[in-house]
Amino acid sequence: MRYYEKFVKVLPKDGECFKYLCHQFPGLSEGKLKEGVFVGPGIRKMMKDENFETEMETNERKAWKSFQLGCSMSLKVHFLDSHLDYFPETLGAVSEEQGERFHEDIKEMER
Repeated sequence: MRYYEKFVKVLPKDGECFKYLCHQFPGLSEGKLKEGVFVGPGIRKMMKDENFETEMETNERKAWKSFQLGCSMSLKVHFLDSHLDYFPETLGAVSEEQGERFHEDIKEMER
């Protein structure tokens, strides 16, 4: 949520993107909008809103894409981190024997 707050805080307050936010959240006070105080459902609403991106300038759109990417990556990293116990410690280890066998198999395939 902090990233979304930062994104909204740096938006030009007279820009189309900020005006669109004000239109989408008429129940929020102007102070909360300027400070980027949103809760989860509001953030999810804006992430799904296809028209929101059309109201942005080029730099705003780049920042928005980075924000979306960060949100999806943080979830993936959290999911992976919570499942690391399922992977064996020697998952990436390769013995010399396996390497030699791989090269022999490749030679056979090339013939």
